[in-house]
Amino acid sequence: MQEAVEVINAGAKASVVLVCEHASRDIPAQFEGLGLAAAARESHVAWDPGALSVARKMSDELDAVLVAGRVSRLVYDCNRPPEALGAMPAQSEIFAIPGNAALDDAARADRVKRYYEPFRATLAATITRVASPVIVTVHSFTPIYHGEPRSVEIGILHDSDTRLADAMLATAADHTKLKVERNEPYGPQDGVTHTLKEHGLVHGHPHVMLEIRNDLITTEAEQQQMGAMISDWLRVALARPEMKDARP
Repeated sequence: MQEAVEVINAGAKASVVLVCEHASRDIPAQFEGLGLAAAARESHVAWDPGALSVARKMSDELDAVLVAGRVSRLVYDCNRPPEALGAMPAQSEIFAIPGNAALDDAARADRVKRYYEPFRATLAATITRVASPVIVTVHSFTPIYHGEPRSVEIGILHDSDTRLADAMLATAADHTKLKVERNEPYGPQDGVTHTLKEHGLVHGHPHVMLEIRNDLITTEAEQQQMGAMISDWLRVALARPEMKDARP
């Protein structure tokens, strides 16, 4: 059976726990490509291009553990709960997903068991082994969505706990000239904060979701530079007095 999750730098010393739910575009053979053409299987609807490389650089820079998904989000989106339609989408942006169009309850339950539950359990166990954990999820997004260009370049996303997002937004201009916005190009209303709520909010752990426009991280050099910059930014944000007060 395809492994659902990978733990990178498991012996890390930092309090930061990095998460990359959409690290892979792999579709296990039994799903026959979900009936998709190669272009769709390679596109942003199948994964977050560049996100894993950025997260790996951050793992190295921060000495932080990284929990990464190993299957395409079209098979199962590990940033969605099982009851969400987007967990196994029949449509993603402009692409219909034939292999998800007629899933019955048994097929959905099988994917939950194979992919979501191991990912969730591994992430939860990883967090419990870290002192005073801070959860940071790393994503990328397409610069053009449904034909509309997006001007935001880095999104700092949060749900009802704004502590780390506020600290990062307050220090953004010291680290990058890119256009940084709060809860863009997605926000809680879009159902994208599941991991933050499931593993951060309910336990009181500081957390944030990073969205990086994927045309900024197309090469290894760009990915390395972005990962290093965000690592420095995160260190400064976490050192702010309000964040020290927020962590036990």
